[in-house]
Amino acid sequence: MKTARMLAAVAAVALLAGVAYVSQAAETAGVKMASAADKFLTALTAEQKQQAAFAFDDKERFNWNFIPLQDGDKKSTRKGLPLEAMTKEQREAALELLKAGTSADGFSKATTIMSLESILKELEKNGAMVRNPDWYFVTIFGTPSKTGKWGWRVEGHHLSLNFTLDKGAVVSSTPAFFGANPALVKAGDRKGLRTLPETEDLVRELLASLDDDQKKTVTQPKQHPEPEQKSKTPKLGDPLGLPASKMTDKQKAVLQKLIEAYAHRLPMDVAAAELAQVKDAGFDKVYFAYFGTPEAGKPHTYRVHGPTFVIEFLNVQADSAGNANNHIHSAWRTIAGDFGLKAE
Repeated sequence: MKTARMLAAVAAVALLAGVAYVSQAAETAGVKMASAADKFLTALTAEQKQQAAFAFDDKERFNWNFIPLQDGDKKSTRKGLPLEAMTKEQREAALELLKAGTSADGFSKATTIMSLESILKELEKNGAMVRNPDWYFVTIFGTPSKTGKWGWRVEGHHLSLNFTLDKGAVVSSTPAFFGANPALVKAGDRKGLRTLPETEDLVRELLASLDDDQKKTVTQPKQHPEPEQKSKTPKLGDPLGLPASKMTDKQKAVLQKLIEAYAHRLPMDVAAAELAQVKDAGFDKVYFAYFGTPEAGKPHTYRVHGPTFVIEFLNVQADSAGNANNHIHSAWRTIAGDFGLKAE
């Protein structure tokens, strides 16, 4: 009898653990974000809340940037509460919010981007720009909830993640910007590190598979422009390059992997929703356009332009050590409008 009772107890514990796991797994990104944002705000002082919290309809919500923002005294002009002004508990809460807005891979990329500031600081010594891995800012727009509209942003040099939620659901996860300087760390303890390797490797694979006529269609006479900061809608014009409808099945598969690599920086359910829109709008209508030379160290840009989204990529700048074309900018944006504007 004693053994039977023990087995029954173990089974009950296992059942409860299983229920808890399923509940946790079923929790949506929107619910996780609301809980994490509320926990973050609760941890702040009244003064810190004034820095971090804005009304949902404040124009600051659209003031997204991926370059360093500072004044002549080397003080940041970026809005929000920086990591450097947070206690250990507050910082942990801020990072939990970042985790809620990214996949495991996306979180790793975001925190690695932050850490690259230490490399830039060492390379540039006392340069004009402040390089500080704690100069990443958290901003909340509106009141985090599972019923109303609100949004949030984590932003700093080479990172800008913007989310808009309504009734507990993520209605927009763009603009989503990830950059890396250096793209490839060429010296020091982290030599060999590539923060965003898939943004180049998959493109090289796709380019290598194209025949001569396809390459002529793909190749552009001038480099693509930078993603436009502070804009609510990407200004693109008609799609350029080679449509997926003119690709082989193997080429389409590589293009699909490239698109997924960008989407999978986001939480699983958010990425699934983005990719579903790509599919529903027609994958054959996705265009790929390229400028430059895929060889490492050469300038290159590309654009993946579909009916619902655009991926913008550039590697045309030197890194802070002077290595040519070792400085990545990459963005995922929504054609109809970022910040959930198409849903408002």
